[in-house]
Amino acid sequence: KPPMLVRVALANKMARIVWALMARGDVYRAPATAV
Repeated sequence: KPPMLVRVALANKMARIVWALMARGDVYRAPATAV
């Protein structure tokens, strides 16, 4: 995969997490596999 595509995918993933956090007002608990 082109590096730019990976960067966009990661940014999108992070944005989704942040949005979900703000929308739910929850503390994000990452699964062990995400670390």
